[in-house]
Amino acid sequence: MDLSGFLKEWHSPSRTIAVHTSGSTGRPKEIRAEKSRMLASARTTCDFLGLQPGDTALLCLPLDYIAGKMMVVRSVERGLDLLSVPPDQHPLSHVEDDGRVISLTAMVPSQVYCTLERPLERERMMAVRNIIIGGGAVSGELCEALSEFPNAVWSTYGMTETLSHIALRRLSGPERSEWYTPFEGVEVSTAEDGCLVIDAPAVHDGVLKTNDMAVIHEDGRRFRILGRKDNVICSGGIKLQTESIEERLARWLKVPFCITKLPDAKFGEAAVLLVEKGADAPIEEAVSSLESCSRPKKVIFVEKIPFTPNGKTDRARAALLAAQEAGV
Repeated sequence: MDLSGFLKEWHSPSRTIAVHTSGSTGRPKEIRAEKSRMLASARTTCDFLGLQPGDTALLCLPLDYIAGKMMVVRSVERGLDLLSVPPDQHPLSHVEDDGRVISLTAMVPSQVYCTLERPLERERMMAVRNIIIGGGAVSGELCEALSEFPNAVWSTYGMTETLSHIALRRLSGPERSEWYTPFEGVEVSTAEDGCLVIDAPAVHDGVLKTNDMAVIHEDGRRFRILGRKDNVICSGGIKLQTESIEERLARWLKVPFCITKLPDAKFGEAAVLLVEKGADAPIEEAVSSLESCSRPKKVIFVEKIPFTPNGKTDRARAALLAAQEAGV
């Protein structure tokens, strides 16, 4: 979908608009979102970030998913000047140095990572007043690279069902934190299985139980995400969190990789490291840096690590690929 197509749908008489989940943990599905709730979500973000009519917003995400749609809705709600560029890995390469200050942009981690690699694009990104990063976990390495940025960089927490994010975590400056702070009117708790439960009446009817394992701060409000419940590997009676292993390996491996699992006669499930073929990476050193219980039992080289269209690791396809390569 292009911008004109979305705006036509937005301004149609219908009270709802179609949004699609990413499919990172299951089959993508369509949800009918109420435009009034999307506007409420946009208003909350704009108020929190102090955006004013006439400020410039940069759209560099595809409009097929909620993150891109909500950038447009924020512009509509707040009267922002929307600058649209191709949603590729180097969005700021398309921005002219015309003196215009960008007050807000939303990016996925891979776009931020690629932008940091090019000095001119990095300089342009450092001039953006507010950068919100979503669509996937922000690695420790990326957090460190963004920590000294002069303007506000945020990691977002949310999902399609909450019409984009319901909480932000500061990544830059002295206010940076490991904890997400929910917006006003949003309450969080954890279920018996440790998964986050969200109560955000402005954007979602009823409480929403997520599959994200979380810890609630002692203040009872802020929270930290450990990883997804369905990404837990039960190996020899020990529960391994896929995302935690990947974050530690990322300090060593600068190539596409992911952790998945295979059935194992001895351990029940075994962690498996998928790495793209031809990658020159210190795999042995990376694996040996982990605690023995967290080390992958097998390393499998594949042609391509599977990703969803919005840049998340496709966990279902990764598991299937591992099984095919291992002959399971």
